[in-house]
Amino acid sequence: MTRPFSIFKTFSVDLDWNTVYEANRGLLAVMRKEMADHLSQKRFFILALLTTVACLASLYVAASTIRSTVGENQIDFVFLHLFTTSGDTLPFSFISFLAFLGPLVGITMGFDAISGERDRGTLSRVLSQPIYRDALINGKFAAGVAVLALVILGLVALVGGLGLILIGIPPTLEEVLRILAYVFLSVVYIAFWLALSILFSVLFRQTSTSALAGVAAWLFLAIFAGLLAGMVAEGIYPVTEASSTQQVIAQARLQQALSRISPTTLYDEAITTLLDPSVRTLGPVLLEQAIGAIKGPLTLGQSLLLIWPHLVGLVAATLICFAVAYTVFMRQEIRA
Repeated sequence: MTRPFSIFKTFSVDLDWNTVYEANRGLLAVMRKEMADHLSQKRFFILALLTTVACLASLYVAASTIRSTVGENQIDFVFLHLFTTSGDTLPFSFISFLAFLGPLVGITMGFDAISGERDRGTLSRVLSQPIYRDALINGKFAAGVAVLALVILGLVALVGGLGLILIGIPPTLEEVLRILAYVFLSVVYIAFWLALSILFSVLFRQTSTSALAGVAAWLFLAIFAGLLAGMVAEGIYPVTEASSTQQVIAQARLQQALSRISPTTLYDEAITTLLDPSVRTLGPVLLEQAIGAIKGPLTLGQSLLLIWPHLVGLVAATLICFAVAYTVFMRQEIRA
């Protein structure tokens, strides 16, 4: 006589918990070691100090401009202007300095992640321990992202705290949420440069070559990509004095679409929309489209919907760079 429901088979999955434990332990060990190395390196300290001084200088100029302007005109979202306002003496804001110096920090943290281990002869020695290859490269990337998040959050908190003392106007809840979204977006953007520099560190065995490749990629994507996009758009849709409005709009849209291939353009447009609620569109707007439009700032949800493609693009670019680095590193031969 069979038991009721004995016709149903139960399936069990045998997990090797010792393997899972060793893998996680190796990942955490690599993360702790890499974070300690990043925070103790002189080059990281110099770049962090330079970024801090530049951001504090932009804060002083922004606070002075806000205090002289508030009495004359009514300003909405005053606290956000601490991060976006520049002056005559310093024509760069906080977000401009961070957008310029942030990629250098990411490149500096990752250009010798693997190639430096090869040069010192410690890569095979580390992997001879109970540490898997994927735990090594995952731990290096995760530690870099954690340090970046710590630094950016600290800078924003420092600028926000000192700005609160200087202008005496506390932020609203929406302003705080916009600033937190800006912090997250900045971490993702600089993490892209970290992943790209780790990729170059895997592809090139010399640290100098890896560093030069990272700087060259930064210069191309930050400066020359926009120039090339303008040249291509001008070649496809040439604009003269006799050109129609459709021709001008077609050139502008093509130039914008090509320039958005660069993560720098995506980041610039996204943070401008986040920290300036008055931005209602990111494309060309005709005069007849602007007539009759309802004036007023966008809500946080509407701004996030506007920059959602930019965020997806930055996350995808970061994951693609790290996935390629991960795949190449897992297939490389490592000799003592």
